Amino acid sequence: MLEQAIARLHRYRPQRLADHYPRAAVLMPIVTHDAPTLLLTRRHARMRSHAGQVAFPGGKRDPGDVTLEACALRESGEEVGLAANRVQIIGRLSERLSANGMAVTPFVGLIAPHSTTLASPNEIEAIFEVALATLMNDPRQHTDVIQRGDTPLYVPSYRIGEHCLWGLSAMMVVELLDVAFHVDIGLDRYPAGSPLRHPGRKTPPPLSRG
Repeated sequence: MLEQAIARLHRYRPQRLADHYPRAAVLMPIVTHDAPTLLLTRRHARMRSHAGQVAFPGGKRDPGDVTLEACALRESGEEVGLAANRVQIIGRLSERLSANGMAVTPFVGLIAPHSTTLASPNEIEAIFEVALATLMNDPRQHTDVIQRGDTPLYVPSYRIGEHCLWGLSAMMVVELLDVAFHVDIGLDRYPAGSPLRHPGRKTPPPLSRG
């Protein structure tokens, strides 16, 4: 499973955004259990930006970051305590424009099961994992329709226990599933049967208790 994913990511040529955007990078850590998982975080509710949102570890590129990959690894070390030498980068995905106008580059990396993590108390409220097999079944709760110019994007919103994965991070998950694991999923098409929402919000939707 992961061997094929590595080969596909190696061949992939992701889309890039214009150079004038400020840059940020995130790490999408795949934990190499027998049944692989994806590691995610929930940002602290008191953060000034993206408070309480589910996200991948990462952040804005600093002047000292030689590359965007170095930025993703540094931020992962600061936010969740992942040592850079414990991460095997296996590819990168398309740059995405965040709500605050930053070009965010996702890097996909492998980490060993039971890798030591430590949440930054000022930034991260929770660190958790979700099985890739679960995401491959596309268990979306609903679909957010997000406009990018004249083009609508159909972005899944996933309920993962007490967490809600949506927005930019969900877009990255869709591309990962499509490119690395050949899941029939995309942001360019409406998934039949999924409730549609047209969000004008900056906070995740309330979780259904039903």
